[in-house]
Amino acid sequence: MSRISTRDGTGIFYKDWGSGQPVVFSHGWPLSADAWDGQMLFFGQQGYRVIAHDRRSHGRSDQTWTGNHMDQYADDLAELLDALDVRGAVMVGHSTGGGEVARYIGRHGTGRVAKAVLVGAVPPIMLKTAANPGGLPKEVFDGIRKGTYDDRSQFFLDLTMPFYGFNRDGAKVSEGLRQSFWLQGMMAGIKGAYDCIEQFSETDFTEDLRRMTVPALFIHGDDDQIVPIDAAARRAVEIAPQATLTVYEGAPHGLTATHQDRFNADLLAFIKGG
Repeated sequence: MSRISTRDGTGIFYKDWGSGQPVVFSHGWPLSADAWDGQMLFFGQQGYRVIAHDRRSHGRSDQTWTGNHMDQYADDLAELLDALDVRGAVMVGHSTGGGEVARYIGRHGTGRVAKAVLVGAVPPIMLKTAANPGGLPKEVFDGIRKGTYDDRSQFFLDLTMPFYGFNRDGAKVSEGLRQSFWLQGMMAGIKGAYDCIEQFSETDFTEDLRRMTVPALFIHGDDDQIVPIDAAARRAVEIAPQATLTVYEGAPHGLTATHQDRFNADLLAFIKGG
């Protein structure tokens, strides 16, 4: 397996396939690089170099007791891109991964980045505060913490229903997709998964978005039950200097899987566009 060792000695697993302009994928919580398989195969076949890593304490990367916070996630990603000498990348982040991409740009700049794509992403901030009255109350995230602590196996399986919109009338449920989510989630370390809840819910990415000076595409489903669009993408595009928003009507949080062909086509068009 391909791995780098970060400055603090943490092993980070990654996939680096193909050749051409690099497209770098950052996954959501509590998943792994495997969440991007439908994109890695497609864009590799289209002549791109595709790179995806398992965030620390997730997937096949080392499970750490400390360092499970957004700044470190961004720094780990920076070390990976440096090690692979990635240039002119299109950075793609889903959910928590969208926050990771934003924080990477906020901390490390756009020297290696040509474009950014944030999908169902958590920026600017999920938590309801005085400055963010449209956010979700802390009790929502306390419930996620409790579910993760009490019985994360069942919690992750149950989470797949709203995550992919399978709880909506008429939805075609994929039991295979549910099991894939569960398997990836169970590969994560409990400490890292627990710590990450605070990171995706309480981190304020406003300043990171302001530093996102490259062309940025935000894609979000208007039936996202995990990261509601109004307090997320609709606000984020007002902050990032070169942002555009594409709304998928009726789409859930996990639209990269449920709307895979449309998403891949839209991402390809954005990459190829001027």
